[in-house]
Amino acid sequence: MADLAHHETLQIDDANASGRTPVVFVHGLWLLPSSWDRWRTVFEDAGYATVAPGWPDDPETVAEANAHPEVFAGKSIKEVADHFEAVIQKLDMKPAIVGHSFGGLLTQILAGRGLSAASVAIDPAPFRGVLPLPISALRAGSPVLSNPLNRGRAVPLTYEQFRYSFANAVSEDEAKELYDTFAVPAPGEPLFQAAFANFNPWTEDKVDTKNPGRGPLLIMDGELDNTVPWAIANASYNQQKRNEGVTEILKVAGRGHALTIDSGWREVADTALAFIQRFVEPRPLAHAGTSGAPAIK
Repeated sequence: MADLAHHETLQIDDANASGRTPVVFVHGLWLLPSSWDRWRTVFEDAGYATVAPGWPDDPETVAEANAHPEVFAGKSIKEVADHFEAVIQKLDMKPAIVGHSFGGLLTQILAGRGLSAASVAIDPAPFRGVLPLPISALRAGSPVLSNPLNRGRAVPLTYEQFRYSFANAVSEDEAKELYDTFAVPAPGEPLFQAAFANFNPWTEDKVDTKNPGRGPLLIMDGELDNTVPWAIANASYNQQKRNEGVTEILKVAGRGHALTIDSGWREVADTALAFIQRFVEPRPLAHAGTSGAPAIK
């Protein structure tokens, strides 16, 4: 497992020193932790501490990522999930977790490990047991899945591929701005793991949906999402709703896969925040007037 990055350690220390309940943000493929910067401000203004770890070896900036795409190669679902677990285990309080796309899948994996106080999975990638595979999802994954050698590579998206997979529900000008601002290469391995999860009984792409310690879960999905169409999100919900905890799903009208970063991001952030606020206090009473407390695991 890769060591925690310096900026991750600083964020953990700041969260613990604040005495506030932390919210951990989990990005997906083709994005960096900086894609959550505006969300972090919203949640911090609401009284939470925020932590936005990278995947192992994530560069700090989009420019650096595009200059050195090779650093993304070879990251598996379990490796990334274990990295986020290592971050969470260093927090003094059990966090809420918010994730997008493959980050939404990772959010559910982490919640299934009992690591989350409340979770929001936005446009979540499928896990073993989620059967629908719409044509649009196959097309969105084709830049990686069309070549078996991509499993061990880092794969960038062209603008046209990004437009279809992420930015189909925004204007051409906004799509180009989103591509220039946020898009980075991504490891191919997680997509291959997800594509074959239902044929591999030992897959890493699996979620413990029955764990009574999973906590409340909201699944959100963009109505126009080509990458994770409603059929996939709803099938994930049907697996998760068997859990004894609160499980909800919401279709976000008129939105595509870029709904966390496009011009309508604030509506989605406010919805996620409202769900977390129902179940997790920003500053638990046990922490009032203190700078830390024993871990809650």
